[in-house]
Amino acid sequence: MSQRPASRPVLVDPHVHLWDLSHIRYPWLTPPFDTDNPNGSVEPIAVDYPLDAYLADASGQDDGQNGGQDDGQGWDVRGIVHIDAGAHADDALKETQWLQAMADARGLPSGIVAFAALHEDGVEGLLERHAAHPNVRGIRHIINWHPDPARSYGGEDLTLLPAWERGFALLARHGLSFDLQLYPGQMAHMAALIARHPDVQVIVNHTGMAIPSDPEGWDIWRKGMQALAALPNVAVKISGMGFTYRPWTTDLVRPYVLETIEIFGTNRAMFASNFPTDKLFDSFQAHFNAYDTITRQFSQTERHALFAQNANQTYRLGLNI
Repeated sequence: MSQRPASRPVLVDPHVHLWDLSHIRYPWLTPPFDTDNPNGSVEPIAVDYPLDAYLADASGQDDGQNGGQDDGQGWDVRGIVHIDAGAHADDALKETQWLQAMADARGLPSGIVAFAALHEDGVEGLLERHAAHPNVRGIRHIINWHPDPARSYGGEDLTLLPAWERGFALLARHGLSFDLQLYPGQMAHMAALIARHPDVQVIVNHTGMAIPSDPEGWDIWRKGMQALAALPNVAVKISGMGFTYRPWTTDLVRPYVLETIEIFGTNRAMFASNFPTDKLFDSFQAHFNAYDTITRQFSQTERHALFAQNANQTYRLGLNI
């Protein structure tokens, strides 16, 4: 077992999914399951994932079923941000209501990022209804598009539609941030779009979802991330190692993680679990122990920022950490 600093950071996890399959519809978690998609088969996680299951994973009680090496030392979670979990679009508001009731009763999630399809008619009304809930901080509308249909989350790049940008512009009016899940090939035009809306805080999801097998894959990812990082209103969440490397190891992802931090700086990068989706790729402990190991030479202040304070500030959680 490798040794860790005595001052292991506290954690504010900015990317968590919870679900109750009997309460809200999740098409992607409903049979039949296939493997021809970015996650692979999601059947192992197509079961209820309540708050207590997440807290058990974070505390080190997970069973290592995906091969992760748990060290028996859990993570001290001080707050979480729930990110839209792929509910049926008609259940988007229902998901927010469910999560707000949970937060009112248990204090978690600390923040909520809800779903809205920004290009659709009536989106402003939905944004207003989401924003009326005190823990809602932002919106996610997954826009990953790739020429390979097995990688795409939809049939077209919605961000090229004028209607999508009009919806994006409404976020500032309602004080909402935007969680940006995309592929590197979309980053250049998204950087230009975001630059036209400097009042919207944007958070890039899953380390930018690099695809090394694409022609010039790393160069496209690097240039795209640099273009996004040049905008002061853009931050990044480091997670989703299994989207880029499968299987992954600490040594394999070290350059990926460190370059992302170098591009955005220790004040605009944050580590996230993406649980339980990343449970498809390894245990909670395996992911965060890797991030802990990779940043072992960073200062205590930098590690506190990466593991907790940047998430607290970016999502305006107001936690005393």
